[in-house]
Amino acid sequence: MKTLRKHWVKIAVMLGVLLLVIDIIASFFFYNLAIKRGPKDFLEGNADLEVEPDTMDELLNGKWRDWVRAQDYEELTLTSRDGLKLKGSFLPAKKPTNRVVILAHGYLGYGRQMGMYGQYYYESLGYNIFMPDARGHGESEGDYYGFGWPDRLDLIDWTNELTDKLGEDTEVVYHGLSMGAATVLMASGEEELPDNVEAIVADSPYASAYRLFAYQMKRMYHLPAFPILDTTSLVTMARAGYSLREADAEQAVEKTDVPIFYIHGNADTFVPTSMTKELYDHTNSEKEWMLVDNANHGEAYVLEKERYQKRLKAFLEKYVE
Repeated sequence: MKTLRKHWVKIAVMLGVLLLVIDIIASFFFYNLAIKRGPKDFLEGNADLEVEPDTMDELLNGKWRDWVRAQDYEELTLTSRDGLKLKGSFLPAKKPTNRVVILAHGYLGYGRQMGMYGQYYYESLGYNIFMPDARGHGESEGDYYGFGWPDRLDLIDWTNELTDKLGEDTEVVYHGLSMGAATVLMASGEEELPDNVEAIVADSPYASAYRLFAYQMKRMYHLPAFPILDTTSLVTMARAGYSLREADAEQAVEKTDVPIFYIHGNADTFVPTSMTKELYDHTNSEKEWMLVDNANHGEAYVLEKERYQKRLKAFLEKYVE
């Protein structure tokens, strides 16, 4: 009997070791897949990112791109708290103003892609605009993607740099898309957030990096979050200095006093619309939201530009002098 028991214990131990090895291998796989800087082939042909043909044409060939290319930017640089050289494009307003919008781009993007929104702020609202490349993106240094968490501190540091540049009476608006939206929300709950951040616009945000990964793992790979995602989070902590659980926008908005305007597409299957609803419900500050029917991820501005701009202008006029 003892021999049989030892035999089963040995099998159980071997099975446990095997599962642990598989878990560790999987965690490095998912880190390299989604967090390590580099091409992300798994997103090619992803049905959750499909948009209307007219939307794709506007994103790739819209006149806003010609406008972005035609501007005379001042290139700004910033050394992050952990020593990375970050870059961004600043465009002073046509007429002197104390208003500036910092436009935070999405995953795998770069700063000037936010010129689609920047054009409206610049031409119609008269703002200075600043479009930084997040760490790991564009011309900024970094060998990983921060999913908003280390980026929130970079955003705060950029805010202080712009305030030093433009003057103490500078009024700042954050406007983020997708990962950029999560970034501005994560920054909103920081005690060191500058007092001159007057309003935040979050278009298609996720509630937390962990929950986004859990959703995508189940949807794309039919895998549960535990234990692989938790082990991946440990790898992320070791290699990138943050955990997926601490990259939490929902906890941040529970602490903020900055007014937030949420925007999301009702047809978003890449970052589910329910995440914005949960963020809205947990927000401590003044808040508004707008849902756009039939809009997939990041598609709201193109599909309902006039409504988007009207709601955006009305929101900003409430909180930015």
